[in-house]
Amino acid sequence: MQELEEQIKDLIIEALNLEDVTAADIDTDAPLFVEGLGLDSIDALELGLAIQKRYGIVMGHSQQVREHFMSVRSLAAFVAETRQR
Repeated sequence: MQELEEQIKDLIIEALNLEDVTAADIDTDAPLFVEGLGLDSIDALELGLAIQKRYGIVMGHSQQVREHFMSVRSLAAFVAETRQR
């Protein structure tokens, strides 16, 4: 799971063009939005598209998707679970 978390951190940096951020700067358990990394709704759309493209996952539009995007750890768990299906 740790490898997937690192891949997602790299994907966040790449997809959102975060020039002054490294994977080590992103706390795996910190919130991605508002607090923590401070992403916004536009970032969420871009990150969702990048996740779909990289991992072939269909996100949907439910409240659960919001929960999956709470942190890198929750996003990695969602990706791992979805890929196993």
